[in-house]
Amino acid sequence: MNRPRTDSQLRTRIAIEAARLIDESGIRDYALAKRKAAQRLGIGDDAVLPKNAEIDAALREHQRLFHADNQPRRLHMLRETACEAMRFFAAFEPRLVGAVLDGSADAHSAVCLHLFSDDPDAPARHLAEHGIEHDTDSRRMRLDQDNEMDLPVLRFVVDDVTIDATIFPYDGLRQSPLDRISGGPMRRASYRTVATLVDNGSEKPLPSAG
Repeated sequence: MNRPRTDSQLRTRIAIEAARLIDESGIRDYALAKRKAAQRLGIGDDAVLPKNAEIDAALREHQRLFHADNQPRRLHMLRETACEAMRFFAAFEPRLVGAVLDGSADAHSAVCLHLFSDDPDAPARHLAEHGIEHDTDSRRMRLDQDNEMDLPVLRFVVDDVTIDATIFPYDGLRQSPLDRISGGPMRRASYRTVATLVDNGSEKPLPSAG
């Protein structure tokens, strides 16, 4: 039995509000954003919470409507910064992921990289050797439907942009973790691909992963 059409309207309202929250506060946890949005709207039925792909689409539309001038410029700058960071980490086969790659980045977005090394401390030593202060953390990534892994994370700031680097074992190059939006393998881009985006002046978002 189909749910009433009003449920679709509620999902749309929540997705739009979640997109606004993401834009204003920099929340990148879509699950958290949609729960906060539903709470703000006084909607308590979890059955009408939108899918992550719906929030992603609402965020892109929000940026198109309200940030058509400055968001493309910010995206281009972040991709240039990503190229610089990828050159710095060239020994670790860097791959760009996330909002800076897919084009939904905003003023709150970090440049998110995946690095690959069988010595998980090597990227941190590389930063220390160059006198770059950094913070360490860990992140749980879902490798497939049945397996997760806790991975080390490095964060540092370059020209007011946060670089967020997750460190995988070297064989992690062969299998991308699952994307939070589509549920499929996460998009990754090599330095050559990102440099091509920058050189071509490509400031448009990639198609939605959903």
